[in-house]
Amino acid sequence: MSLRIALVTGASRGIGRAIALRLAEDVSGVAIHYFSRREEAQELAAAIRDKGKLSAVFRADLTKKAQAAGLVKKVEERFARVDILVNNVGPLLVKRWDQLEVADWERVLRGNLLGPYFCLKAALPGMRKRKWGRVVNIGYSRAERLGAFPTIVPYAVAKTGLLTLTRTAAASEAANGITVNMVSPGLIRGGVMPRVRDLDESRLGTFEDVAEAVAFCASDKAAAVTGSNVIVSGTWKM
Repeated sequence: MSLRIALVTGASRGIGRAIALRLAEDVSGVAIHYFSRREEAQELAAAIRDKGKLSAVFRADLTKKAQAAGLVKKVEERFARVDILVNNVGPLLVKRWDQLEVADWERVLRGNLLGPYFCLKAALPGMRKRKWGRVVNIGYSRAERLGAFPTIVPYAVAKTGLLTLTRTAAASEAANGITVNMVSPGLIRGGVMPRVRDLDESRLGTFEDVAEAVAFCASDKAAAVTGSNVIVSGTWKM
């Protein structure tokens, strides 16, 4: 197995944790990013090390350019490289569109769009140098549908923008051996769940379903897959 290091942002719980554990099966080491859940991040890193793989935890506020760039630099200093970047951090705010404050927009847009952009820019130089890289952005299953989202407008706008960024970076980095894709969860069991009557009749996604899609996009098998949006939503609202 080639030496490869993955960096997963927001990896201390939920989808991020599942992604980190799944990638640990395929790579040499996984860098665990967290912001506030240090104990959970440390527990995850320990579990990965118990599998015989490298792992360490790194704290950063990814809404700030300097800290995002610093995160990538620290991982590169510790493990000498970042081959796979999974931009999982993305705060969700449920609030009516006409009640939003400027601070609401800024928090959601910076967390879901600018944070991934900052991390991507910081990781690209090393990937370009090695002529190999995988970037997977975690999106939203309805990002390609320009519709009405009365209670999650900033989130929907940010994820749609992230899809545009994904495809732009994919086009520009193809010649450098770098692929950039999006994996977009729908309703995920264990995540934020709305109160709807037909939920039990749907085959909803799981954290592990999302992690498997990310693992594929991060693998050598997906060398010809770039600029894609892999929707992981089971049968919900198909």
